[in-house]
Amino acid sequence: MIKLTDIDKWVDSRFQRTFILKGIKLEVQEGEFLSIMGPSGSGKSTLLNIIGMLDKPNAGEYFFLDEPVHKFNDRKTSKLHKNYIGFVFQAYHLIDELTVYENIETPLLYRGVKGKERASMVAEMLDRFQMVAKKDLFPEQLSGGQQQLVGIARAIIGKPKLLLADEPTGNLHSEQGEEIMELFKRLNEAGMTIIQVTHNEKYAEVGTRIVKLEDGAIVSDK
Repeated sequence: MIKLTDIDKWVDSRFQRTFILKGIKLEVQEGEFLSIMGPSGSGKSTLLNIIGMLDKPNAGEYFFLDEPVHKFNDRKTSKLHKNYIGFVFQAYHLIDELTVYENIETPLLYRGVKGKERASMVAEMLDRFQMVAKKDLFPEQLSGGQQQLVGIARAIIGKPKLLLADEPTGNLHSEQGEEIMELFKRLNEAGMTIIQVTHNEKYAEVGTRIVKLEDGAIVSDK
Protein backbone atom coordinates (compact mmCIF):
# COMPACT_ATOMS: atom_id res chain seq x y z
CA MET A 1 0.00 0.00 0.00
CA ILE A 2 2.78 2.42 1.00
CA LYS A 3 6.37 2.41 -0.16
CA LEU A 4 8.82 5.11 0.91
CA THR A 5 12.34 5.02 -0.54
CA ASP A 6 15.21 7.26 0.64
CA ILE A 7 12.89 9.98 1.96
CA ASP A 8 14.71 13.10 3.16
CA LYS A 9 13.16 16.18 4.72
CA TRP A 10 15.28 19.16 5.65
CA VAL A 11 15.15 22.81 6.60
CA ASP A 12 17.73 25.24 5.25
CA SER A 13 18.91 28.19 7.25
CA ARG A 14 21.51 30.66 6.01
CA PHE A 15 24.60 28.56 6.71
CA GLN A 16 23.21 25.17 7.55
CA ARG A 17 20.93 22.35 6.40
CA THR A 18 19.11 20.57 9.23
CA PHE A 19 17.64 17.15 8.46
CA ILE A 20 14.26 16.28 10.01
CA LEU A 21 14.11 12.92 8.18
CA LYS A 22 17.07 11.13 6.62
CA GLY A 23 17.03 8.13 4.28
CA ILE A 24 13.65 6.76 5.37
CA LYS A 25 12.81 3.38 3.83
CA LEU A 26 9.42 2.02 4.84
CA GLU A 27 6.81 -0.33 3.40
CA VAL A 28 3.33 -0.77 4.85
CA GLN A 29 0.98 -3.50 3.62
CA GLU A 30 -2.77 -3.09 3.44
CA GLY A 31 -4.42 -4.15 6.72
CA GLU A 32 -1.40 -3.45 8.95
CA PHE A 33 -1.58 -1.49 12.20
CA LEU A 34 1.72 0.34 12.55
CA SER A 35 2.86 2.32 15.59
CA ILE A 36 5.62 4.93 15.17
CA MET A 37 7.59 5.75 18.33
CA GLY A 38 10.59 7.90 19.20
CA PRO A 39 11.70 10.84 21.35
CA SER A 40 10.38 14.38 20.74
CA GLY A 41 12.01 15.90 17.68
CA SER A 42 12.78 12.54 16.07
CA GLY A 43 10.61 13.30 13.02
CA LYS A 44 7.52 11.18 13.84
CA SER A 45 4.87 13.79 13.01
CA THR A 46 6.76 14.91 9.89
CA LEU A 47 6.85 11.31 8.65
CA LEU A 48 3.13 10.94 9.33
CA ASN A 49 2.39 14.21 7.50
CA ILE A 50 4.38 13.04 4.47
CA ILE A 51 2.54 9.69 4.43
CA GLY A 52 -0.73 11.64 4.78
CA MET A 53 0.24 13.97 1.90
CA LEU A 54 -0.01 17.06 4.11
CA ASP A 55 3.71 17.68 3.57
CA LYS A 56 6.19 16.84 0.80
CA PRO A 57 9.67 15.36 1.20
CA ASN A 58 12.67 17.20 -0.25
CA ALA A 59 14.05 13.99 -1.75
CA GLY A 60 13.07 10.36 -2.25
CA GLU A 61 10.14 8.43 -3.68
CA TYR A 62 6.68 7.79 -2.25
CA PHE A 63 4.30 5.27 -3.80
CA PHE A 64 0.74 5.02 -2.48
CA LEU A 65 -1.37 2.19 -3.98
CA ASP A 66 1.32 2.06 -6.71
CA GLU A 67 0.79 5.76 -7.54
CA PRO A 68 4.00 7.89 -7.59
CA VAL A 69 2.95 10.61 -5.11
CA HIS A 70 6.38 12.29 -5.34
CA LYS A 71 5.61 13.16 -8.99
CA PHE A 72 2.12 14.57 -8.37
CA ASN A 73 1.12 18.22 -8.31
CA ASP A 74 -0.78 19.64 -5.32
CA ARG A 75 -4.19 19.14 -6.92
CA LYS A 76 -3.63 15.46 -7.68
CA THR A 77 -2.08 14.86 -4.24
CA SER A 78 -5.03 16.56 -2.54
CA LYS A 79 -7.50 14.38 -4.45
CA LEU A 80 -5.68 11.21 -3.42
CA HIS A 81 -5.55 12.38 0.19
CA LYS A 82 -9.27 13.24 0.19
CA ASN A 83 -10.37 9.91 -1.26
CA TYR A 84 -8.19 7.48 0.65
CA ILE A 85 -6.90 8.97 3.92
CA GLY A 86 -8.47 9.86 7.26
CA PHE A 87 -6.46 11.92 9.79
CA VAL A 88 -6.87 12.10 13.59
CA PHE A 89 -4.93 14.79 15.46
CA GLN A 90 -3.89 15.12 19.11
CA ALA A 91 -5.48 18.57 19.32
CA TYR A 92 -8.75 17.28 17.75
CA HIS A 93 -8.85 20.09 15.12
CA LEU A 94 -12.62 20.31 15.24
CA ILE A 95 -14.23 23.45 13.82
CA ASP A 96 -15.48 25.46 16.82
CA GLU A 97 -18.31 27.16 14.94
CA LEU A 98 -19.79 23.85 13.75
CA THR A 99 -21.92 21.38 15.71
CA VAL A 100 -20.92 17.75 16.24
CA TYR A 101 -23.18 16.81 13.32
CA GLU A 102 -21.65 19.45 11.02
CA ASN A 103 -18.06 18.56 11.98
CA ILE A 104 -18.64 14.90 11.12
CA GLU A 105 -20.35 15.88 7.87
CA THR A 106 -17.54 18.17 6.63
CA PRO A 107 -15.43 15.60 4.67
CA LEU A 108 -18.55 14.45 2.80
CA LEU A 109 -19.25 18.04 1.67
CA TYR A 110 -15.69 18.26 0.28
CA ARG A 111 -16.28 15.05 -1.62
CA GLY A 112 -19.58 16.22 -3.05
CA VAL A 113 -21.71 13.47 -1.44
CA LYS A 114 -25.43 14.10 -2.01
CA GLY A 115 -27.61 15.38 0.88
CA LYS A 116 -29.65 12.24 1.54
CA GLU A 117 -26.63 9.95 1.51
CA ARG A 118 -24.73 12.40 3.74
CA ALA A 119 -27.53 12.43 6.29
CA SER A 120 -27.63 8.63 6.51
CA MET A 121 -23.82 8.34 6.79
CA VAL A 122 -23.67 10.94 9.59
CA ALA A 123 -26.60 9.26 11.38
CA GLU A 124 -24.74 5.95 11.24
CA MET A 125 -21.61 7.54 12.76
CA LEU A 126 -23.57 9.30 15.53
CA ASP A 127 -25.19 6.00 16.38
CA ARG A 128 -21.93 4.05 16.28
CA PHE A 129 -20.21 6.53 18.61
CA GLN A 130 -23.28 6.91 20.85
CA MET A 131 -23.43 10.65 20.20
CA VAL A 132 -26.95 11.06 18.84
CA ALA A 133 -27.94 13.15 21.88
CA LYS A 134 -24.87 15.40 21.36
CA LYS A 135 -25.27 16.06 17.63
CA ASP A 136 -26.32 19.72 18.10
CA LEU A 137 -23.61 20.58 20.65
CA PHE A 138 -20.47 22.55 19.81
CA PRO A 139 -16.93 21.22 20.49
CA GLU A 140 -16.44 23.41 23.59
CA GLN A 141 -19.47 21.71 25.19
CA LEU A 142 -17.81 18.29 24.96
CA SER A 143 -15.15 16.57 27.08
CA GLY A 144 -11.74 15.84 25.53
CA GLY A 145 -12.64 12.20 25.00
CA GLN A 146 -15.90 13.13 23.27
CA GLN A 147 -14.09 15.64 21.04
CA GLN A 148 -11.61 12.97 20.03
CA LEU A 149 -14.45 10.56 19.20
CA VAL A 150 -15.97 13.24 16.96
CA GLY A 151 -12.53 13.68 15.34
CA ILE A 152 -12.32 9.94 14.68
CA ALA A 153 -15.91 9.78 13.37
CA ARG A 154 -15.03 12.62 10.98
CA ALA A 155 -11.83 10.84 9.89
CA ILE A 156 -13.51 7.52 9.11
CA ILE A 157 -16.91 8.62 7.75
CA GLY A 158 -15.64 8.47 4.17
CA LYS A 159 -14.40 4.89 4.77
CA PRO A 160 -10.73 5.72 4.11
CA LYS A 161 -8.32 2.93 3.20
CA LEU A 162 -5.75 4.46 5.56
CA LEU A 163 -6.26 6.06 8.98
CA LEU A 164 -3.42 8.20 10.33
CA ALA A 165 -3.40 9.21 13.99
CA ASP A 166 -0.91 11.67 15.51
CA GLU A 167 -0.79 11.14 19.30
CA PRO A 168 -4.56 10.46 19.33
CA THR A 169 -4.60 9.81 23.10
CA GLY A 170 -2.13 12.56 24.06
CA ASN A 171 -4.74 14.85 25.61
CA LEU A 172 -6.93 12.13 27.14
CA HIS A 173 -6.97 10.40 30.51
CA SER A 174 -6.16 6.68 30.52
CA GLU A 175 -9.72 5.36 30.40
CA GLN A 176 -10.54 7.52 27.36
CA GLY A 177 -7.21 6.53 25.78
CA GLU A 178 -8.01 2.84 26.16
CA GLU A 179 -11.43 3.40 24.61
CA ILE A 180 -9.82 5.02 21.55
CA MET A 181 -7.29 2.16 21.24
CA GLU A 182 -10.06 -0.41 21.47
CA LEU A 183 -11.88 1.42 18.68
CA PHE A 184 -8.72 1.47 16.51
CA LYS A 185 -8.28 -2.25 17.10
CA ARG A 186 -11.82 -2.95 15.89
CA LEU A 187 -11.38 -0.71 12.82
CA ASN A 188 -8.15 -2.54 11.99
CA GLU A 189 -9.78 -5.94 12.43
CA ALA A 190 -12.46 -4.77 9.98
CA GLY A 191 -9.72 -4.18 7.39
CA MET A 192 -8.63 -0.55 7.84
CA THR A 193 -4.90 0.15 7.63
CA ILE A 194 -3.81 2.30 10.59
CA ILE A 195 -0.60 4.21 11.31
CA GLN A 196 -0.36 5.95 14.67
CA VAL A 197 2.31 8.07 16.32
CA THR A 198 2.41 7.48 20.07
CA HIS A 199 4.66 7.91 23.11
CA ASN A 200 2.75 5.24 25.00
CA GLU A 201 4.40 1.77 24.93
CA LYS A 202 1.17 0.03 25.90
CA TYR A 203 -0.84 1.72 23.14
CA ALA A 204 1.97 1.10 20.63
CA GLU A 205 1.66 -2.62 21.29
CA VAL A 206 -2.00 -2.57 20.23
CA GLY A 207 -0.53 -2.33 16.71
CA THR A 208 0.92 -5.26 14.79
CA ARG A 209 4.29 -3.59 14.23
CA ILE A 210 6.40 -0.89 15.92
CA VAL A 211 8.78 1.41 14.03
CA LYS A 212 11.20 3.48 16.14
CA LEU A 213 12.71 6.76 14.95
CA GLU A 214 15.73 8.58 16.32
CA ASP A 215 17.22 11.78 14.84
CA GLY A 216 15.09 11.42 11.72
CA ALA A 217 16.11 7.84 10.92
CA ILE A 218 14.47 4.46 11.48
CA VAL A 219 16.49 2.59 14.12
CA SER A 220 14.12 -0.35 14.66
CA ASP A 221 11.23 -1.97 12.79
CA LYS A 222 9.57 -5.07 14.24
